[in-house]
Amino acid sequence: MSTEQRATVARACRILAMEGLVEGTLGHVSARMDGDRMLIRCRGAAERGLLFTEEDDVRLTDFDGALIDPDEGYRVPNELPIHGELLRARPEVNAVVHAHPPAVLVCGIAGLALRPIFGSYNIPAMRMALDGVPVYPRSVLIRRPELAHEMIAAMGDRPVCVLKGHGITVTGDSVEQAVVRALNLNTLAAV
Repeated sequence: MSTEQRATVARACRILAMEGLVEGTLGHVSARMDGDRMLIRCRGAAERGLLFTEEDDVRLTDFDGALIDPDEGYRVPNELPIHGELLRARPEVNAVVHAHPPAVLVCGIAGLALRPIFGSYNIPAMRMALDGVPVYPRSVLIRRPELAHEMIAAMGDRPVCVLKGHGITVTGDSVEQAVVRALNLNTLAAV
């Protein structure tokens, strides 16, 4: 198992926390390992929140959430189906971020569409808005595969999706790309 990949997922969690996209223990990052396994940020007995994520907090599971790493008191996120079902449905995706940025939450609740209201200020965010940011309209925890399938249908082939009244789901070719997309989506919503 790649220590480097665990370190990348842990660092991604800390970045999302430092940038305010996740708070406390809520939110998670995953990375595809192969056809049916992923590394994902889990909660341990000494949980301190995403800001303090360490490599040991990143555990190997299958897409259904069965821990492959020794348990050691860790449990998978309640919303694991966001990751497992998305990785299963879209083989081109190698990483998933689920976060709860306040600016996106407010836009979703207010029904504000994320529009290309700026250009060179943040070109990737502007392009994201031009392409359209899909919205999953249900304000629910995505704990069951069928809810993840609904979210994936709303997301279509887009790399980002706003979960109304809840947060965001973002994909990438890499953990780094997914995190940068999440940060850009947050910037778009904040502006």
